[in-house]
Amino acid sequence: MAVACALVPARAAVPPAIDCERVDTKTAASLPADRAPRIVLLQGSLGIVTMAPFGEFLEGMGYPAAALVDPRTGEMTTDSDLDGRTLAGMLAWQYERDGVRPLIVGHSKGGGVVIDTLRALAGVYGNELALVDPRTLEPQARTQFLDPVTGESRRVVDLTLPLASAIATGRLPRILRGQFELASVLRDIPDSAEWFVGFAIPYDPIAGTFAGDEDPYRATGRAQVRNVVLPATTNHIGVPRAAHLARDPATRAWIDAYLPGAAPAMPEGVDTTNLVHAAELWYSIKRAWCGEAQRANGHGQRAG
Repeated sequence: MAVACALVPARAAVPPAIDCERVDTKTAASLPADRAPRIVLLQGSLGIVTMAPFGEFLEGMGYPAAALVDPRTGEMTTDSDLDGRTLAGMLAWQYERDGVRPLIVGHSKGGGVVIDTLRALAGVYGNELALVDPRTLEPQARTQFLDPVTGESRRVVDLTLPLASAIATGRLPRILRGQFELASVLRDIPDSAEWFVGFAIPYDPIAGTFAGDEDPYRATGRAQVRNVVLPATTNHIGVPRAAHLARDPATRAWIDAYLPGAAPAMPEGVDTTNLVHAAELWYSIKRAWCGEAQRANGHGQRAG
């Protein structure tokens, strides 16, 4: 008697999960470049002080340069003359195209744009935000996109970012700019970010901070929020200058081994300017990169 046999296609093996809380140098080097999140590096209000040196640092540490470049200008920095609704639309457009959720890091005024963008993604400005082409800054005639991971149609406000960060961003400059509403909620982090790191400089006259820990960022819901008070010697304007840290073997090794909450001795005999926030952000960026690679491999959260 003949027996009909149905051939069932073999299911591709899912690679083992990686511990994204501890991404060492070898693991970071093995992370796929096509799963590296686009990082929007938002500069402060002074055009001569850009985030390009920080982008060079990230590239020097092994982050794919293509994921650091502004699609409109070709530079590793983005002007902070954007409102949160525009950037939210840009991030959704980028996610739909790349299949990887973007990250946002802002210095000074750029940090204010980060917070405004998280508010926009949280629906503060309404639930029907337009997608925006980051190559032209032109809004598109649609408010929904196709989630490349789940295949579902989603709104811009459904997007959750793996990481957002604000560096030396104070309430005082927002008040002086007439951004009273933003100033009042500047430390409130909504659920539109999974992980947020806020940096303060003690006695920073530009940001209007005192000891640095008197006005911490706080989650309004489920976001994981980390506050970091930088060394008092940190220069507000010079914060993005970190490229030298990736070039020096001693500082590079210190950064690669860094874990939040640890207090290793600083390397001696080398330039350690901006070492702390560079290490904090590199840890968080590796964590997000690893997480996006895991999502592609069937591990972790599937929603945008």
